[in-house]
Amino acid sequence: MSESAKTLYLPDTLLNWPWPRRINEKYGEVSAESSAWCRSFKAFNQRSQEAFDRCDFEHLRTGCDLMNLFFVIDEYTDVESASAVQQFVDVIVDALNNPKKPRPSGEVLLGEMTRQFWSLAMKSASLTAQKHFVIAFTDYLESVVDQAKKRNDTYLCTVEEYLRNRRHNIGARPCYAVAEFNLNLPDEVLHNKTIKQLEYLATDIIILGNDILSYNKEQAIGDDRHNIVTIVMHQLGLNIDSAVAWAVRYQTDLQEKFLQQWRNVPCFEPGLNNDVSEYIFHLANWPRASDTWSFESARYFGSKGLDVQKCRYVLLLPKVERDLDLKKDQIIVPYIE
Repeated sequence: MSESAKTLYLPDTLLNWPWPRRINEKYGEVSAESSAWCRSFKAFNQRSQEAFDRCDFEHLRTGCDLMNLFFVIDEYTDVESASAVQQFVDVIVDALNNPKKPRPSGEVLLGEMTRQFWSLAMKSASLTAQKHFVIAFTDYLESVVDQAKKRNDTYLCTVEEYLRNRRHNIGARPCYAVAEFNLNLPDEVLHNKTIKQLEYLATDIIILGNDILSYNKEQAIGDDRHNIVTIVMHQLGLNIDSAVAWAVRYQTDLQEKFLQQWRNVPCFEPGLNNDVSEYIFHLANWPRASDTWSFESARYFGSKGLDVQKCRYVLLLPKVERDLDLKKDQIIVPYIE
């Protein structure tokens, strides 16, 4: 980082990633439907909803709805105590396991939002995919509770500790499960050592790429303690530029390991190999999708995302205060002008 100009360089971490950007031809129509569905819950105040509406999501309806649900869960749980987050999670898990059960009056909107999401999603999902999604999403929710318990902990974790925890709360595994919806992958495939390794590697590639791109915004609002850049700076005694360079090297090594594992995927039964290949394609596509979304949405760079993607430099944002006393629909969703 240049101290005089206070700029931060963002390397193109996926320059040599062999899976290019792809977009579904129905994206525009389906994304608009999903956004309208999310807005119907009035989850945020007007200013936050305007910020939220500036973010677009790449996938068909289930994927779009899941991204919206993730976002609302994240914003609601970020400002609550661990006990309150546990109550939210209990509501969400109950709605997930009982999608036909009417939600009680006065319940946090996350229950009805989850119920509607899953009621629609399960219609297009194979039975095996439904089972895998429920397990993965429940594990993700449990990690959100654990994250809330550690929120006020002043301990700064190591790189290894961070990645171990972040693999769960980043929400990648539920997204992988959505990729199964039109497939029939038995447990023997998903529990295969090579397939599991590909999942872990794809997730870590996503984590590192996301942390590099989100660091500027997160440091500005004081939410960077759980970011690889801050953790590496602290653990290895590096400045920002050197920490980013370290993360890039680490991620490049992960990419090489992914490609090695991809070449060593075993053969399964003849009827499964095509489904396995499609699933692995989705795993490989997620790092690209996450990277693209970071620039094409307004989440981290506001309206300047495509310019940043070209020049790779951003001005370091000044520190701002985030009101952690705001609850639920009063939440202010930070965004970049």
